[in-house]
Amino acid sequence: MYINSNIYTLKSFKFTMYSSCYFYLFHFCLLFITCLAQTNFHPKTFFLAVKQDPSTLQYITEIQQRTPLVPVKLAVHVGGENLWVDCQTGFKSSTYKPARCNSRQCNLARSTSCGDCKTKNKTRPGCNSNACYNIVSNPALNNTFYSGAEIAEDVMTIQSINGSNTGPESRGPVVTIPNFIFSCSPCFLTQNLGKDVKGMIGFGQQSSVSFVTQLASVFKFSRQFAICLSASPQENGIIFIGHRPYLFALGFDASQDLFYTPIIRSSPEYYLHVSSIRINAKTLPLNNTLLSLGGTRISTAVPYTVLEPSIYDTVSKAFISEMPENVKTVSPVAPFKTCFNSSFIGISRLGYNAPGIYFVLHDPNVFWTITGANSLLLVKQGVFCLAFVEGKKALGEAIVIGSYQMQNNLVEFDLPRRRIGFTNSLFFRQMMCSDQFYTS
Repeated sequence: MYINSNIYTLKSFKFTMYSSCYFYLFHFCLLFITCLAQTNFHPKTFFLAVKQDPSTLQYITEIQQRTPLVPVKLAVHVGGENLWVDCQTGFKSSTYKPARCNSRQCNLARSTSCGDCKTKNKTRPGCNSNACYNIVSNPALNNTFYSGAEIAEDVMTIQSINGSNTGPESRGPVVTIPNFIFSCSPCFLTQNLGKDVKGMIGFGQQSSVSFVTQLASVFKFSRQFAICLSASPQENGIIFIGHRPYLFALGFDASQDLFYTPIIRSSPEYYLHVSSIRINAKTLPLNNTLLSLGGTRISTAVPYTVLEPSIYDTVSKAFISEMPENVKTVSPVAPFKTCFNSSFIGISRLGYNAPGIYFVLHDPNVFWTITGANSLLLVKQGVFCLAFVEGKKALGEAIVIGSYQMQNNLVEFDLPRRRIGFTNSLFFRQMMCSDQFYTS
């Protein structure tokens, strides 16, 4: 772990551990958050356009921040605790305010240190006297780097949704939040992010300063959001923040198709329980203890679902055996180990013709269906690969569901009820995540 602390003098240093006490009490703290929207309009739903960066496979959104307002590209991290931005490279704002030691903002953002920072006897965004710092990270780095980042506030705007309309008038007013809490990081933390991406936007469930928690606190709505990722780098998907409905083309409300499974761990990340895996109608002989111990995490920071080695081996062999006999395996193409000659693989409205993969959740009748559109990937001319990768023994998690398997599935994170909802592929409805008016 690398902590960038040599640029400021610490007056105190304290690591804050997660605790069940904090989890129940932080909602109370939010009642005192001081950032109030400069408007009498109090919408109940917002949205962000989100699009895949083709070089990194990260999903990128954009916010307007600072004074004057500047568009800022951010990588989406569903389990991230906060919004952090590179403040060393061209950050200018007349409304930037560092959080002062022992302030309410420091407590909400889980400050780990407090002190003075000076560069050539000058201060700047990210480096001030009597300021507090927290720890931020970038999961896109091969060996995850952690760094101290100054906690701060600044102006941010976001687009609201106008009631139940589905046409061009579906966008509501742009709303301004004058004191949105974020972390001001050093520039090196943006390594391995997409082109012109300046930070990450976090939606973690236990954070008082996650994107969804701050918006819900300011506008007094339930802490929930839903992600719908487009499979095309040329088309926008969407993140809904706040109340339903989740409207798509022809007035289709995707919330009507949701089925739910509990969130099983108290963590910034989102974990659920996969009790078994089926390929077509066959339940695989997996170690149930292994599935339970590590749990299954959902991550937008991982491009393809990662399986513990023994699980990967079983899934791969079963998938191969269920493919048509005339579909032959070919040499692997990194990072994938299971690949096929594409000559005899057909296509339907559910994507490539492939065995169905079913992640059976907490109940035998509740399962996430992965069709060919989310299980096979064309990696080069004539070659499809199973879009799952083998994890390391020391992963500590049985399964990490990646963004490729989430494409064109609407996934809702309902924090008050501690549950995650899935629609399964929108292809069943002859829809895609780009089939909505908000982000066009």
